Amino acid sequence: MAKSTYEYIISHEPNGSSDQSVKHAIQTIKKDHPAYGYRRVTGELHRMNILVNHKKVLVLMREMQLLSTAFNKRTRKYNSYKGNVGTVAKNLINRRFFTDRPYQKLATDVTEVRWGAKTIDERAYFTCIYDLFSGEILSHQVSKHPTVEFTTTVLNRAVKKIPKDLEYRTTIHSDQGFQYQHQNWTNILKEHRIFQSMSRKATCLDNASMESFFHIMKAEAFYQKETDTYETLVSQISVWIDDYNFSRIKTKLGCKSPVEYRIFTTQKAA
Repeated sequence: MAKSTYEYIISHEPNGSSDQSVKHAIQTIKKDHPAYGYRRVTGELHRMNILVNHKKVLVLMREMQLLSTAFNKRTRKYNSYKGNVGTVAKNLINRRFFTDRPYQKLATDVTEVRWGAKTIDERAYFTCIYDLFSGEILSHQVSKHPTVEFTTTVLNRAVKKIPKDLEYRTTIHSDQGFQYQHQNWTNILKEHRIFQSMSRKATCLDNASMESFFHIMKAEAFYQKETDTYETLVSQISVWIDDYNFSRIKTKLGCKSPVEYRIFTTQKAA
């Protein structure tokens, strides 16, 4: 083993009695964020100035049986496609989900959520506007009816958060659901000079970022919690979205939350 490798291990990985302090910190993090996997736990440890390798965290979490199981459940897929009932836009995003500036590429979709015994009568719908730059949720809503007004309300809220002095135009991507083909939706986009992009028919991977977010939201917001009523479901989602935007860290954002990352990068650019 190289000397530099040995010194790195000694200085960065706890061993012996120091494992106990790391285990205690892991337990504290998991208590506040039960759905966190070992990589995000590692990120939180680093934010606490506890420098430990992610592989060591994996070993310790496995020993304590604290590995996340929140994402093992399959999520329900909602399909709002009803054929060509309005405007079908070109796929401008074309799976190029990365962007280096906020508000340039947004995504949206509708998904089904259920509460109680999860019967047909206990069914609601969730939609949001998602910034592909940081993963920040600009606006969201839960409703028992996936109407056009349901989606345009969220769009109008999101548009108000987009700065007027951007040097580039915004593109918003969705599937071909009837809500996004409707004239009310397209008129709002034209009014604010926003490009419209749509996935190809029956190609959910064209909007993979939204599908991934929905899976995370369902797993963390209510799958592992008691959700007996519609009001409880709405409250849990609202609380989780707030935590997601301001507190929930992402490893790909340098262990920052979406809002922290947006503020950090815009200040750095300035």
